[in-house]
Formats: sequence, structure tokens, C-alpha cells
Amino acid sequence: MIAINNLTFEIGARALYDEANWHIKPGEKIGLIGANGTGKTTLLKIIVGDYSPTSGTISMAKDLKMGYLNQDLLSYQSDKSILHVAMEAFERQNQLHTEIEELLKKLETDYSDDLLNKLSDRQHEFEALDGYSIEYRAHEIMAGLGFSEADTHRTLSEFSGGWRMRVMLARILLQNPDILLLDEPTNHLDLPSIKWLETYLQAFEGAIVIVSHDRYFLDRVVKKIVESRKGKLIPYAGNYSFYVEEKGLREEIQSGQYKNQQAKIRQEERLIERFRAKASKAKMAQSRIKALEKMERVDDVDDDNPTVNFSFKFSKQSGRHVVRIENVSKSYPGVPILKNATATIEKGDKIALIGANGRGKSTLLRIIAGADKDFEGTSETGHNVTQTFFAQHQLEALHLDNEIIRELQAFAPKHSETELRSILGCFLFTGDDAFKKIKVLSGGEKSRVALAKALTADANFLVLDEPTNHLDIASVNILIQALDQFEGTFIVVSHDRYLLDNVANKIWFIEDQAIKEYPGSYAEYEEWQSKRVVPLKKEEPVKKAEVKESKPKVVSEDKNKELKKLHQALEKLEKDIAELESGVQSAEAELAKEEVYNNPEKLSEANRVYQQINPRLLKAQQEWERLVEEIMAQEK
Repeated sequence: MIAINNLTFEIGARALYDEANWHIKPGEKIGLIGANGTGKTTLLKIIVGDYSPTSGTISMAKDLKMGYLNQDLLSYQSDKSILHVAMEAFERQNQLHTEIEELLKKLETDYSDDLLNKLSDRQHEFEALDGYSIEYRAHEIMAGLGFSEADTHRTLSEFSGGWRMRVMLARILLQNPDILLLDEPTNHLDLPSIKWLETYLQAFEGAIVIVSHDRYFLDRVVKKIVESRKGKLIPYAGNYSFYVEEKGLREEIQSGQYKNQQAKIRQEERLIERFRAKASKAKMAQSRIKALEKMERVDDVDDDNPTVNFSFKFSKQSGRHVVRIENVSKSYPGVPILKNATATIEKGDKIALIGANGRGKSTLLRIIAGADKDFEGTSETGHNVTQTFFAQHQLEALHLDNEIIRELQAFAPKHSETELRSILGCFLFTGDDAFKKIKVLSGGEKSRVALAKALTADANFLVLDEPTNHLDIASVNILIQALDQFEGTFIVVSHDRYLLDNVANKIWFIEDQAIKEYPGSYAEYEEWQSKRVVPLKKEEPVKKAEVKESKPKVVSEDKNKELKKLHQALEKLEKDIAELESGVQSAEAELAKEEVYNNPEKLSEANRVYQQINPRLLKAQQEWERLVEEIMAQEK
């Protein structure tokens, strides 16, 4: 479908890609990942032709239809309704519709055969292109992305940037391209819309390349990961969780090979030093020197998962009750948000506030933080509570001419420069990075600076509104570690389910204009939510009797036999996988032993055993996934 061969792309003296290769096949669902600055967005722009490579080739079919969602689409302006903008995807159908309307108008006064034939041809083509259902399809996709029926008639200019991006996404999905290139598609979506998009992309028949920091989204949509790293594109045959495990195994093997090679190099260097001064051995020493120079060196494993080792402290402990909300009512013109809502945040609570956009999450945060006082009822802060409120507008509050370290020093003067540089190191600003000007930073880097500021505040209560926007996966992991170490209280709004699942011990959601609480993790909440009784919609007819005639019953019995066979095969496969996993673990343990990686013969044998078992395990795991999908399909 798309072949990238020996791609090199340079920015000034820096090679973002250096003879990188990648083949995208029809129907593949791929996650393109990598740290910020490794060129993921640039690569998508090269593929669509916005940028030209320094060298190398990109080959694709001439008639390949690409749908490209990028953050530049936020600048698109229109005074037409968002339904009209979304339906611009149907270029030919819209053209035919206009021609049909014009022909019908002419036929009011002209009954010629020529006009009738033209009208017939246009109507036939319009029907062949499924033109009569395009408006229904547009409504269906826009509803999935969170737009109400009334919203579809409002103009694009009435909506904020995040909602305009949803319209652009709807237009791209309606084009039904051969390949979708999606750059951070979940950035402007709430959780219900993300889940809808997951389902849509799972059923999409074309190829997909997704750049995303949402690891749960990647796990549910993609079947392959390509990592952009050190100018190369490295493939992994699985979803994001598989990539994490597989990369860990590869790095473990690489680390063993590196240690083994370093031991061999040290041994050779000692021999060279011992014999180079002796005339009789000089030739041998020179020969060994040349062999060392020609040796293909194994790189040591880089640490891509920095850990937070700074202790975030505050000078005083809060009282038991951090915030009390009593009988709070809040609404906007025509939009009720809260009505007599009551809730309490207690010391040590780690709360995730979730729900669809427009339900009032950010409004409730502002009430809790004291930034919104225009409401009925009371919101009281408890004894000794000191808070920090992080929202995306904090990025605008950064002083652009300040260096990063100076920005933190001005905000947290009690901290020493060593402490502040330690904090910045946790947020991936190392060495001279601390002296970069704020104005030259990317959106993600500014977010990290603002988060570092929030966490250096002498605050025992954090209010965080979408802190993961613009952060890559490594930075999200850092935030998770920081919040996990934070000994105070916090409430966070985020659509990053991995973050929520790892930091929250309570879930808040707004339902029927009241604040509801689930006392558990996000994963437990999701399970509980899936079992809640959902009232039957009025438009849904009550199910009729299932038994119609005897013939379907025979089919059902055959189906049960087939299901039984599939379950038996699955049970046997699970036993095989358990044995293979045990074998892989044993092989890995052998590779990690010092006496093995220091002995070339033992290392070679251990590697051989590992290389025999691991592919069998991967194949068995893929077969397990196939069987599970088949069983699920049969049980529908």
C-alpha cells in the first residue's frame, strides 16, 4: 500500500530520520509511537506530501485515498453548519445533488428528452454512490462524536477548537478512505466519544496509522506498533501492551549481549597491553587491535522510562475535610449543570472526575478551586488546606522570556536550585535544557513546565484539569509516578484511562445534575458501570419471542457443538501457553545470569533456546486471540 525506503529527513544539521524503512500493508492497524521530538507528526506530513524527504522514496498507488487528521485543521473556518462541513466529505454526491436540483427546476418549464435523460443518469449515479443515505451516515457519526441533533444545525464558527476538531474528524471518517492517518485523535474527545471511536476504528476495513499517547486506545485499536527511535522505524507485531513486554525482552537480551561484549573487549585490551611492548608479540597485538576496531559494537540499553525520585512535600497537613460542597446549583443559559449537589473531599482522597463533555466537570473543578463563585449553595475549603489549580490556561500564564529554571525559582523560592533541577530532571529537562527559554518550547514541553510548577507548590490539595494534554507516553508515566508519590489530596479530570486507573481511589461522575461517587479504581468503576441496569429506550420495541420455528433450533444445536469444540481448543491452548511462558521465563533467567553472559558458549546456547521458545509463544498467543474472537462472534 505504502512503501517507505531508505528515508532520510534532515532539519538543519539534525537527521530526524536516517535511512528509515517501513511498509504499510492494506488493512493494517498501526500505532506510531515515540518520544516527543522523534518525528511522528513529521513522518505523517511526509507521507501525505506536505514535506519532502532529504533522500529516499515513498511509493504508493496513484489512486490511494488518504484521510489525514492533524492539529492544523483547527485553523479551518466556515460559517456553514457543522453538518454541512462534515458532508463536504461527499464531494461527488454533493455535486450530483446540486445538478439534480437544477435539472428538476428546469423540468418545470422544459420537458425535453435530453433533460429527462440527464436527470435519469444523475439520479442513477447518485443512487449508485449511496447518495440517499449520506445525511443519515453523517448524523450517525456526529452523534457518536458527541453532537446532538440541535448541534448539527449550528455553524462551525460557534464551536470551540476541540469541538471543531471533532467536526474535522467526522468529515474524514465520512470520506471512507483507503488509509486513515490520525495524529492524536483523542486529544479533543471525552471518554464516551473515545469509546465510540475505538469501536468505529475496530470495524474500519482500511489501513490505519495512529499517533497517540493514549495507551488504552492503542491497545483496543491497533494490531501493530512502529516505534520512531534514533532515526529508525522499529516494528512490533502486537498492540501497545505487547510492545512494552516485547521491548523489555529485546532490551534484556541486548543488555546481556552488551555486557558480554564489554567483558570480551576488556579481556582483549588487557592482552594487547601485556604483549604490545614485546617485539615477538607485537604483530599479534596489532592484529588484535585491528580486530577490536572492526568489531561491530552492541549499544547499551537506553533508559526510556525515567523515574521520579523527588519527594514532593508540603509544610502543613490539611484537616480531615478538604472541601465540602453543599446544595450547589449551577447552570448556564438553557443548560442546567448541578442542582442541589452535595459531596465531600476528604484528606487522602485521589479522585477522578469523569464523564462526557458538557456535563460540568470543568465547572465543578472551578467551583472546588474557588475560581467560579457564581453559583447557589456553598463550597467550603477545610482547615489548613493549601491548593494548586492546574488547567490548560496555566500554559498561557508562563513567562515566555524566562528560562525554565528561572520560572520555577520565581514560583517556588523556598526550593534550592539543586532541588528544582532535580524536579526538572523528573520532567525530562536535563542538563542545559533547564536554561531554555519558555518561548522556544513545544506545547508538550510547556505542559511539563506548568506541571512541574504545580507540583513544586507548597500545596496539600491539587486540582488538575486535563493534565495529560500534549504529553507523550513517557511524560504521562512521570505524572503517574508523581501523583502516586504525592501524599496529599487531589482531584483530576482526564480522558487518559491509563492515568485514571493508576492514580484514583475514588470516581466521581455527574448524573441527573448530582455528584455521584464510586468508591474504587477506574477499572472497577468500568466493570460496575457495564453491569448497571440501563432503562429500555422508548423507540426500542420489546423483544419478540425468540422461538420462531424448528429450523433455527437445529442451527443452534450445531452452533453449540462448534462452540464446545472451540472452548476445548482454547483450554488446551491455554495450557500450552502456560508451559511456553514458563520456558521463556526460564530462558530469560538463564540469559540474565552473569556466568552465562560472560561465557560466549553458554550465552550462545541460552540465546538458541530462547529463540526457539519465544516465537512459539508469540504464535500461540496470536492463535489464542483468534480463537477468543471466533468464540465471541459465535456467542453473539
